[in-house]
Amino acid sequence: MAKSRVELDDAGLLRYSRQIMLPEIDVAGQEMLLNSRVLVLGLGGLGSPVALYLAAAGVGELWLADDDEVDVSNLQRQVVHAEHSVGLSKVASAIKTLKDLNSQTVFKAIEQRLEGAALHDCVSQVDLVVDCTDNFKTRFSLNRMSVATKTPLVSGAAIRFDGQVSVYDPRDAASPCYQCLYDETDDERLTCSESGVISPLVGIIGSVQALEAVKLLTGVGRSLQGRLLLLDGRRMEWREMKLSKDPACPVCSSPQTTHTA
Repeated sequence: MAKSRVELDDAGLLRYSRQIMLPEIDVAGQEMLLNSRVLVLGLGGLGSPVALYLAAAGVGELWLADDDEVDVSNLQRQVVHAEHSVGLSKVASAIKTLKDLNSQTVFKAIEQRLEGAALHDCVSQVDLVVDCTDNFKTRFSLNRMSVATKTPLVSGAAIRFDGQVSVYDPRDAASPCYQCLYDETDDERLTCSESGVISPLVGIIGSVQALEAVKLLTGVGRSLQGRLLLLDGRRMEWREMKLSKDPACPVCSSPQTTHTA
């Protein structure tokens, strides 16, 4: 899907002035954001701050994917939704909130669980994917599509008081992928619904994901590629682990020939 070039007008210069005054961003960087297309997969605790900050920062097109509806138990942490949204699809609820925040952003609603060819089709059409899902199956599928299409992937997770964030960028042959870190046989039992999560934790992790997305889209700074940030919210301590490409990884160390999940 071709994208027509968007340039900053006077209103945009005023709206994004606090970002434009940063020498690393400037007008050129802001126009990169305005001409970017990002897929946010999952509109729960992590997807809420990610979508809010990317819309506020001026990302031109946000593709929002989630097949769930807003439940009252979501409101403790999923801040893009409100009480009046209970029972609505999370995508519709989020878009309403985000349009109130930035009416210039273009939103694509994907009210389904993206799998197989549909997932590949979406990933192949965007500049970057932010993984805000909460299950290993989807993460592994998304990782395969990221590698196959060479689309950068910003990954985050949060449970209880613990969170983690990393970036996997298949445009760089030296970059590890998600499956270099995790095996598909890893235990999937830990979920927010079963183990709980403290509300501000998802805001912290989601905000870091949004910042990494902005950096990747504008080419600013050093991304988290090759590094895994781990947060212990009880002690408010960050740790960093170095990640290396697994030469035996079945995903990123071998040619990708399939688009199925």
